[in-house]
Amino acid sequence: MSVRTIVTVPNDVLRRKARPVTKFDDKLKTLIDDMIETMREAPGVGLAAPQVAVPERVIVVEFGDEEDEEVPPKLYVMVNPEVTRSSNDTEIGVEGCLSVPGLVGEVERSVSVTIKGKNRHGQPMRLKAKGWLARIFLHEIDHLDGILFTDLATSIWQPEEPIEDRV
Repeated sequence: MSVRTIVTVPNDVLRRKARPVTKFDDKLKTLIDDMIETMREAPGVGLAAPQVAVPERVIVVEFGDEEDEEVPPKLYVMVNPEVTRSSNDTEIGVEGCLSVPGLVGEVERSVSVTIKGKNRHGQPMRLKAKGWLARIFLHEIDHLDGILFTDLATSIWQPEEPIEDRV
């Protein structure tokens, strides 16, 4: 495993739609392992393959229980993720991004989502996420479609202090 360079705006790879993964081979497993290490080193709570200059539909997310900080964070790896259901209920939350350093913004997102995709071995998976976990997944899936949080934000600013968990 190795830490990869996180690309930042205005790198073109961040604006392109990522291609679906068709081969679940050692190259993919290395990419996933590197993404996990890169996300943790950054530190962040999510990372999409385009953020490490790989235009493929792969995301990693690591997030703990919002209610209980004693519970260790759970790691999610999803290949070719697709939102199959979004709640009509939305809320505004502050987001930052490893590929847009120095800025945060308020973004309105669904409170809960259902997502399907494949795991690192190519086996189908489905998950339901709510709250901040749903927000993180939506943010990372947006990266796969060339969308940045700044495109959706109702306001953007530079925080006075660095934020801890950037997606």
